Amino acid sequence: MSILLGVIADDFTGATDIASIIAREGMQVAMTIGIPNEDFDIGEAQAVVVALKSRTIAAADAVSQSLEALAWLQHRGARQIFFKYCSTFDSTAEGNIGPVADALADALGAEIAVVCPAFPKNGRTVFNGHLFVGRQLLQDSPMKDHPLTPMRQSDLVALMATQSAYPVGLIPYDVVSAGDTAITQAFEASIAAGKRHVVVDAINDDHLRALGRAVRDHKLLTGGSALAMGLPANFGITPKPASDASKVVDAKVKTAILSGSCSAATRQQLARARDLWPNFKIDLEALADGRPVVELALAWASQQRQDQPVVIYGSADPEEVEANQLRYGRQRSGELMEHALAEIAKALVSDGVHRLLVAGGETSGAVISALDIKGLSIGAEIAPGVPWTVTLSQTPLQVALKSGNFGGPDFFERALEIAG
Repeated sequence: MSILLGVIADDFTGATDIASIIAREGMQVAMTIGIPNEDFDIGEAQAVVVALKSRTIAAADAVSQSLEALAWLQHRGARQIFFKYCSTFDSTAEGNIGPVADALADALGAEIAVVCPAFPKNGRTVFNGHLFVGRQLLQDSPMKDHPLTPMRQSDLVALMATQSAYPVGLIPYDVVSAGDTAITQAFEASIAAGKRHVVVDAINDDHLRALGRAVRDHKLLTGGSALAMGLPANFGITPKPASDASKVVDAKVKTAILSGSCSAATRQQLARARDLWPNFKIDLEALADGRPVVELALAWASQQRQDQPVVIYGSADPEEVEANQLRYGRQRSGELMEHALAEIAKALVSDGVHRLLVAGGETSGAVISALDIKGLSIGAEIAPGVPWTVTLSQTPLQVALKSGNFGGPDFFERALEIAG
């Protein structure tokens, strides 16, 4: 069966994010973890999301993996390709968003590619080419202290220009607010001016839906997951009536909450979770010294009641993160924590945990890889961009993968309420 829409996501939380939005808009969606084998069964899927862990790897490797994913999607007839990255444009000055977008545009022969990370329901908006997080410019938001991709530039035109080999343009608010016809005309003018990538303003969902209509015939789109809202309608697909079948999880299932995210949102969520449930903090210094931290965490978890979640986390405030990075290095600090949480997840699942909530894009990638999960089906939405999922395996595992910045203060409680 040929698919209509192919999505290449640069991390696992982002993949579940866009898959849930596409499914909500009426498309049948399959999601793969990594580039699947030739015999991967997509069933009746109209859209396939390929989840990569390419956000912070070397740019050349991110390009190679993305092109391999593109070839797989093209082989299955994908009519349009969407390169999905974070709504806070998580990247370094060198990439990987620009290099991957360039490579995909070249491979597809795309004259122009939209750049629009806006996700208004989660407070991400683009105005005059600048990315806002709530009322703050990106460069003034907590994202400036991200341990792997500190965002110190809010001007997306300038930021994309440092990453891409091609000219970058802007379609501003007044054009976008005039509707899809005006946007289409602006695309034509941008192509005539030699712009290969075009940042597009969007401050509400109506803007994104208008943009979705305007890119009906584009070969390549790039942006945050909310841009996908307007795409299924281009293929004649409309949302299905809401169903009560959203209770995807048995409330009695053993549950673990694992967090490596150091975002302000996740730290706030963890503060509430620590007041409600037993919790264990991973000591990075002990990890770096080679002490048996994973074993200690697992021994602690085995002593907890089975009818309530356990919370195991490495999340820390910006001052502690900075101190750790100065002492151990940015890359090593992240890898130590990700590896520890991934090993803990493997052992917990082997010990009977069948429900995991994982906070943080890199942490989610490490956990999913360690568990050797190949695909996920999309279930109930917990918060905008964060669904419950179920692994496509003989022994299903229920998983929620949360981008660090997503969800309200009561995210973990809400997740378990929906699960119940």
